[in-house]
Amino acid sequence: MPAAPADSALYRDLFGDAETAALFTDSAEVRAMLIVEGALARVQGDLGIIPAEAAAFLHRASLEVQIDPAALAAETARNGVPVPALVAAFRKGAEAPEMTRWLHWGATSQDIMDTALALRLKRLVALWDVRLGALAAALGQMAADHAETPMAARTYGQAAVPTSFGALVAGWGRPVMRHRARLAALAPDLLRVSLSGAAGTSAALGPQAAAVRAGLAQALGLADPGASWHAERDGIGAFAAWMAGLTATLGKMGQDLILLSQTGIAEVAMAGAGGSSTMPQKQNPVGPSVLVALARQSAALAEVVQGAGVHGLQRDGAAWFAEWLTLPQLVHSTGRALVLAADLAARVRPDPAAMARGLAEGQGTLMAEALTFALAGQLPRPEAAARVAALCREALASATPLADLAARDFPGTDWAARLAGPGALGDAPAEARAFAAAALSSAAGG
Repeated sequence: MPAAPADSALYRDLFGDAETAALFTDSAEVRAMLIVEGALARVQGDLGIIPAEAAAFLHRASLEVQIDPAALAAETARNGVPVPALVAAFRKGAEAPEMTRWLHWGATSQDIMDTALALRLKRLVALWDVRLGALAAALGQMAADHAETPMAARTYGQAAVPTSFGALVAGWGRPVMRHRARLAALAPDLLRVSLSGAAGTSAALGPQAAAVRAGLAQALGLADPGASWHAERDGIGAFAAWMAGLTATLGKMGQDLILLSQTGIAEVAMAGAGGSSTMPQKQNPVGPSVLVALARQSAALAEVVQGAGVHGLQRDGAAWFAEWLTLPQLVHSTGRALVLAADLAARVRPDPAAMARGLAEGQGTLMAEALTFALAGQLPRPEAAARVAALCREALASATPLADLAARDFPGTDWAARLAGPGALGDAPAEARAFAAAALSSAAGG
């Protein structure tokens, strides 16, 4: 297996996301850096900092020049950054020394690399925003369809009280909507240019440094930070934390699907579930398992990115390298989790009959809370709780439904009907419908 499974020809369909991965190839990085170099030259030409003829040439050449990333490898290993080799290859390929001497004027490698990263992240944020909206809408429709499909809620793995499948789905979807809002909120601190020269002072950029930075931001459709952020990695760190949070949310969805599809419960099924090489009866929850694994991996990767925020002074190579080693894989995993969650949302099939069996298991003792509060109208609450606890023990020992024992001891009420009647699901249906309305309205642009 390759070090990065998402890049593997064998495992990429399991762990990879082609659209996300396309933004983090060597070619994508080189192309983004060339775009930054060209835009920088054009802005400097407009401001009269470099000759207008050279600026026009460099901008045009940045869009046309072809540079093989592999040809930059040796110099990148020596210098620790690819920009010096990129600039040299640009100059060589352009074959116009009088023009290319103005290339990379006043910038430093980190300016070019961080701005190129922001350019690619801009496309990524747009892609993921669409995916988040579509996922929320798919979960919203499922929640609406099953707002009143009753099932057993489980705490500590044990049947607790009735809920609805729609309410469970709403619990998957509400955080997705919040993550979408958080992504929009953190984007301005993430999608910004970097242009402040060797050590953040902008000295080599001259007296028009602020104007150049503002012009570059406008040219690239990024924000102008107003200062150097070479060693200020809080925007990247917040993005990493956001990815860890999102994958945890999607991992919870995966974990629930694993539990609900297991033998003995089987309250949901997933079309196209995985098979076994030796056990043909099995329908393995592969997709949900990948979601859980990605959530666990993303939490660890995000921790490394957070640690990489500890930069020494104006630039710290070790911290920067740790970010490079980690951020692309974290992005790959998050992209894959989004794709997989949307795929699962389309394939999950709840089984109401199995859910009904789950509600009836344990001789109906799942209704113990409801019975306690019903009896509290005629008995002191502690006494009602004690009487119901005794009835639950008897129901389990004698295999007699709890409702029958309640009718014996508290006659005059159809306890089976009352306990399963209106209100048995509490606010679960309303919560499911409220989420569905919000998700579907957001998807429609409301």
